[in-house]
Amino acid sequence: MALSGIQIYKLLPQTNCKDCDFPTCLAFAMKLAAKQVELSLCPHVSDEAMEQLSEAAAPPVRPFVISSNGNEVKAGNEVVMFRHEKTYYSHPGLFLRVYDNESPEEIKAKVSPVDAYKVDYVGIDLEMSGFVIQANGGDASTGSAQRFAGAVKAVREASHRPVILIGEPDTLKAGLAALNEGEKPMIGQATVDNWQVMANLAIEYNAALTVKADTIDEMTDLTGKLTEAGVNDLVLSPSQRGFRGTLTANTVARRLAIKSNFRPLGYPIISFPGDVGDPATEVILAAQAIGKYSGFIVLDHFSPETVYPLLVLRENIYTDPQKPIQVQPGVYEINNPTPESPVLITTNFSITYFSVANEVESAGLPAWLLVTESEGMSVLTAWAAGKFDAERIAKDVKRFEVGDKVSAKNIVLPGHTAVLSGELEEELPDWNVLVGPREAVDLPAYMKQAV
Repeated sequence: MALSGIQIYKLLPQTNCKDCDFPTCLAFAMKLAAKQVELSLCPHVSDEAMEQLSEAAAPPVRPFVISSNGNEVKAGNEVVMFRHEKTYYSHPGLFLRVYDNESPEEIKAKVSPVDAYKVDYVGIDLEMSGFVIQANGGDASTGSAQRFAGAVKAVREASHRPVILIGEPDTLKAGLAALNEGEKPMIGQATVDNWQVMANLAIEYNAALTVKADTIDEMTDLTGKLTEAGVNDLVLSPSQRGFRGTLTANTVARRLAIKSNFRPLGYPIISFPGDVGDPATEVILAAQAIGKYSGFIVLDHFSPETVYPLLVLRENIYTDPQKPIQVQPGVYEINNPTPESPVLITTNFSITYFSVANEVESAGLPAWLLVTESEGMSVLTAWAAGKFDAERIAKDVKRFEVGDKVSAKNIVLPGHTAVLSGELEEELPDWNVLVGPREAVDLPAYMKQAV
């Protein structure tokens, strides 16, 4: 049962020491009750109080990881329904599914390009998360345990990313035995008919367990039985597959977990867009699953042109809205610049940096790119907030010793901040201050003509 802020306050030291970065213990207790901070922020709470507060401190959606050979997929730990309320924490894992009725060569041919896929997106590596191995294409598999173990081994020969195994208990046991020592996989799916034996398997092999049910009541009953049996790392697997059914099931489960702190549904969710068969519909369903609470998303088709937008969508939604993506301030070399090359200026907002760098690099033009400290704000936002001005730019020019790298001291301001040119000339009297274009796409033409 969730504790109120006042109940939590009574269990805290009540010293108002501010070591938790809150002005009073009461303020901290209120945040703890709202699931907006972690109990670990208080270094003085007693062991007895810690035990009593563990329920209040736990996030509404249980966190855990599945892992293999150092690769991890984190799930759960969410505390809000909507990203703008605070942030989301655990990026949904995108998994490609293979079947044990495919030959080992076919499986490796599907797995290898997925394992190798990596795209640099504003300094972030976009990658697929892992693989699902499913017995004979369905939960009611009659395929042999040996064939399933062979499929698991084929995946492991091509990739060490985390896996989810789906099949009947006897089949799963063979597949689990084929995994490498120390892996933490996920298995599925526990139902009203097989939950006891699936619980035993999950405990024996330290695996997370998906729970498949048709209704909320059935799901609640199953998760209760499984936690009593000793399985804590559960994943909800609603049987609904279409747009409306998946959206409704995911939303109801997450709302009960977050808003009502309903522990029987306080687990990550897995979705199967690949079950629809049509690749185009699969992508749209996957996009919906990313936006609406799925922690694991199972695809049957992979192509760079469809996976890339899904990974970008995921990154955009799961970026902390209060902490913009930033690059390290400093001087960056583009196309092996010489002392005669110009110095371009921008802020350390990642998208701003990569927009400028990519345009100049693709044009084959050498330049020095000075990235100033602006707390991750874009150029105009930083200028309006007083984080991008002549004084700060001049300080970074000196801090990063830009003058020692160039002989032709041409420094180019972003076009949107032309108003700073006079002030920057006063701060840097030895430099030739130029005003560049407003858009990064116009930089190559400007550099060819003006610098």
